[in-house]
Amino acid sequence: MAEAHQAVAFQFTVTPEGLDFHLSREAVRQLYLAAVHSWKKRLVRAKVGSATCVPSPGSPGATPLTPLCPQNSFLTGVYPASPSSWMVVVLATAGSCYCQVDPSLGLIARIQHWLPHGEALTPQARTVVSTVAFSTGAWLAAVLLFRRLLRLLLSYHGWMFEPHGHMSRGTRLWVAVMKIMSLRKPLLYSFQSSLPKLPVPPVKATIARYLESVRPLLDDEQYLEMAALAREFQEKTAPRLQRYLRLKSWWTTNYVRGIWDLLAGAVGAEAAAPRHCPPFLSLFPVPIPVPSPRLLSSSLSPNPCPCPLSLSPIPMMALGVVPMCSYQSERMFNTTRIPGTETDTLVHLADSKHLAVYHKGRYYKVWLYYGGQLLAPADLELQFQRILEDPSPPQPGEERLAALTAGERVPWAEARARFFSRGPNKAALDAIERAAFFLTLDEDEHGQEPARPGCMDAYAKSLLHGRCYDRCAPRNRPGTPQPTRFMLATDKFQLGYTEGGHCKGDPKRHLAPPQRLQWDIPPEGVAAIEASLRVARALAEDVDFCCFPFSTFGKGLIKRCRTSPDAFIQIALQLAHFRDKGSFCLTYEASMTRLFREGRTETVRSCTSESTAFVRSMADPRQS
Repeated sequence: MAEAHQAVAFQFTVTPEGLDFHLSREAVRQLYLAAVHSWKKRLVRAKVGSATCVPSPGSPGATPLTPLCPQNSFLTGVYPASPSSWMVVVLATAGSCYCQVDPSLGLIARIQHWLPHGEALTPQARTVVSTVAFSTGAWLAAVLLFRRLLRLLLSYHGWMFEPHGHMSRGTRLWVAVMKIMSLRKPLLYSFQSSLPKLPVPPVKATIARYLESVRPLLDDEQYLEMAALAREFQEKTAPRLQRYLRLKSWWTTNYVRGIWDLLAGAVGAEAAAPRHCPPFLSLFPVPIPVPSPRLLSSSLSPNPCPCPLSLSPIPMMALGVVPMCSYQSERMFNTTRIPGTETDTLVHLADSKHLAVYHKGRYYKVWLYYGGQLLAPADLELQFQRILEDPSPPQPGEERLAALTAGERVPWAEARARFFSRGPNKAALDAIERAAFFLTLDEDEHGQEPARPGCMDAYAKSLLHGRCYDRCAPRNRPGTPQPTRFMLATDKFQLGYTEGGHCKGDPKRHLAPPQRLQWDIPPEGVAAIEASLRVARALAEDVDFCCFPFSTFGKGLIKRCRTSPDAFIQIALQLAHFRDKGSFCLTYEASMTRLFREGRTETVRSCTSESTAFVRSMADPRQS
């Protein structure tokens, strides 16, 4: 709504007297902040090994950006070229000049003429400098040309609308050119600046899609009323909103991103985090020790560069040639939500050298580096074992402290300002919020046991919210499939366990033990914790979760029927809901927009006129 109010303040009309232009100060301020935020981020990307603090548009908080590693920053900036190609251009130019062939058409001589004369630069040195300068300029021009060509190629999306297994000649040619352009193995951010911007859709098309999505849910009278409202919006308010979004899209890398950040923070003021941020990731049941130091080690550093951004060394690719935006990979680590009375603030730290661990009501700080090197799996196992063997009891209020993050966000913001803004409580809370991520060592064992009914239900509920006080809700980040696959592959094929189930290698016994965090929570703080716990438990008990293995058939059979597995599941959901409730409802399915720069998700409305007609036919005994 904030974006809508700002857009309404930006308008102009053509009158017989001329152009009548209205622009509020707030609209100008928001456009300015969006542009500054976008360009600051670009400068941070260009600055090797740097980090800065960039406030999100419309947000009082600041979001420090994680830098790329120095070597990766340069390699990413010149992709699809490489440093060796620069050397080839320099040598080729020098060889041509040696053979009395001037590839610069006189530019080298003009550069040589502009160079200062003196004893420091001999004629031979001036010739070499001018040749290298021209070669570098020509190489940079070629890099920019190739990146522009790559952006044009990535703007083609016709391949996704073609029938499965049938590719047109144009798409085949496009795939071949993309493979040629991507011969050099890309890094995680190699394609970022070449990805096309998210386009602003036409108002008419947006309203048509909206009316189409609500048609199955409304009767004829309700639909006619909604269509009239849509026409009124299209004629009056929509043009001003559209002009604002187009102007914002010119100034920023993604015009939706600021709105996304505001919505992500707006969850906090009126809702508990676990209920509104519920994604979790479950690794398939495998016989590995819990916790697995190998999995933690492989998730942090799969290659010689110990930077969390290198978790997934290459971008996610569709068809093996279409890169997807890797922007969200930055926030898998070092990211937390700070509660506020009006809105939460998403904070992303430049770097973190430690891990926050919870076990039996106690909090620990575990350093991940020693001597500038990431700890080996055997070292992490030693540190975790020290935590498991620690007999000390929780401090007053410590055991259920995380319930504050699972209850309503406003009470948590008030308690944070009152009890955790100074002294040891602030230091301990900073250690948790500034950690690379938060790890809970559960006391209960979960997994699939056929002899124990409901075991998978309890497992799912544990992953979702635990006991409502042993999960740090703002630090729970949904896992993504690609890094998880990479992590499991690293754990399986590169690292290993001994026959006794321990990590390979000898741990450093002289490592300092994990640091126990100290708290001084007054009785009023304990009362606030208990109040939040009651709210969190009420929400958790209101969530039913039935999880069971289904082995009758899988996606292989669905694909052999030339049907999309996703479409099959969506239709099954509609049929199950109709049989249970006797009606349809507005349905949300997330769809990626990561083909565009800094894209996240968009809505797919799977409750359509076609799907409802199919469901009704399934309930009609006259149909086959």
